[in-house]
Amino acid sequence: MVSAKSYGLIEDAAIAVRDGRITWVGAAVDLSSDWAENCVDLGGRLVTPAFIDCHTHLVFGGNRALEFEMRLEGASYEQVARAGGGIVSSMSATRAANEDELVAQALPRLDAMIAEGVCLLEIKSGYGLTIADEIKMLRAARRLAELRPVRIV
Repeated sequence: MVSAKSYGLIEDAAIAVRDGRITWVGAAVDLSSDWAENCVDLGGRLVTPAFIDCHTHLVFGGNRALEFEMRLEGASYEQVARAGGGIVSSMSATRAANEDELVAQALPRLDAMIAEGVCLLEIKSGYGLTIADEIKMLRAARRLAELRPVRIV
């Protein structure tokens, strides 16, 4: 376990939790015997705080995987744009998608973030370009927060 107090790894650590809050952290040998009855062995796993992603564009339409492939092959961003890719393609696909489609496309991305330990994220809008499309994106973001155990701002 890594603790802010130690600035390093605590081998064979223990964490005491009361009413859903961490009340003590340290070496297992230093844990009060009062906690002995309610122990959960985490089997050598690493315990870290959850992550916060303060800048995401999680809600968008379309897929830019082909652009990634083009860039790997040496194409410039200008070449990608001339081929129909780039930010303009994301804006067009986002505007063409309905709210349900945006939610369906964003859920796998959100699930991947949760699996990596993200508990709070900001979702930016901006690809909609109109008030109606921006509201559609923000509604999709709100629905994502209702569907998954993360905080979205």
